[in-house]
Amino acid sequence: MQSTLRAPAVRYALIVRSSAFHARAFPLQRSFSTSLPVLAPMLKAGEGAGRGAEGLHPKDEQPFQAVTHPRGSPKREEGDKLPSLTGDWVLFHPVYTAEETASVQVLEHKAKTVSDRLAGVFVRLLRFGFDLLSGYRHKELPPNHNMSLQELRAKGYSMDEHRWLLRLIFLETLAGVPGMVAATLRHLRSLRLMKRDAGWIHTLLEESENERMHLMTFMTLRKPSIWFRGLVLGAQGVFYNAFFIAYLLSPRTAHRFVGKLEEEAVLTYTRLIEDIEQGRLPEWENKPAPAIAIDYWRLGNDASLLDVIRAVRADEATHRFVNHSLANLNQGEDVNPFALREPDMKLKGTKIGLERSEAAEFVRETRQAIDSKSPSASLEKPTL
Repeated sequence: MQSTLRAPAVRYALIVRSSAFHARAFPLQRSFSTSLPVLAPMLKAGEGAGRGAEGLHPKDEQPFQAVTHPRGSPKREEGDKLPSLTGDWVLFHPVYTAEETASVQVLEHKAKTVSDRLAGVFVRLLRFGFDLLSGYRHKELPPNHNMSLQELRAKGYSMDEHRWLLRLIFLETLAGVPGMVAATLRHLRSLRLMKRDAGWIHTLLEESENERMHLMTFMTLRKPSIWFRGLVLGAQGVFYNAFFIAYLLSPRTAHRFVGKLEEEAVLTYTRLIEDIEQGRLPEWENKPAPAIAIDYWRLGNDASLLDVIRAVRADEATHRFVNHSLANLNQGEDVNPFALREPDMKLKGTKIGLERSEAAEFVRETRQAIDSKSPSASLEKPTL
């Protein structure tokens, strides 16, 4: 199974990420090491990680070598260039090739339990509310139609730029809620029980930040009205508290709910991509990518908004895969299989999620990859 290794970096227990620069220039490898200050194995981006590794992307300029200890940090020579950091993110997020973004498929998880069916019902209700409040509508085009763009929009077969942005901005203001809520509750649980979280918190925070960056990207295209902001305020308050209670009652159902919600997001972005590609949204056909998106997803300077939307859809497919996988695990005991690496995007885009046995095998493969890099390192090896 191909995968994306996480950070090409070294972690000491006493190193603190004190700034966004150090978080990006000197990314720290997560590990399950319990000894202090044992050196975790190094996973190099050039040895199988490729695009999507945390930290500096190969396209970024490397000012100097990664730090191994605060006292041994190399001094910056005169003339060395520091990386340009214009975003407000510090956590892992994938960077995709065009082939990877094209591999994303619209998938649907088949309900197997009462919990799965309950999650599906809640998603359908939420989708109905989203569509109503954001004015989103989708009608299948009649075969062999010869309607003009104006006719398509008048009859509800296509939406203009204004309606699409309302939909996307409203969607992303709520999409970043579940990851933050789940991470908060797992953080509190870890403190309350005085035991380790097995890697779930970071992945959930990464998801939340990634969704927020989607919002920051679309905000460069439209500034919502006061009325819209008030609508978001109310919807966010209801959704946050409802998800908080749901996660307390059943984390498995909550993750299944998010996985189903991400299925709908992938479907929505797929329809948007089709509208642009088939000329039903000419306003965005040749629109350049916002600067924040070029920086965040490491796109080329000539990237278009369509490239950005393909990357956003790939992100949503990743969240779909991760949450359906997490829903298949033992919520209180199992380690997060994605704490140290994630599968290749071609797998995440075409598979709904990992079953528990597949997640266990993925963890074993990760351990083998780590051990092969540094056989002398001591790691705790939790089992599924």
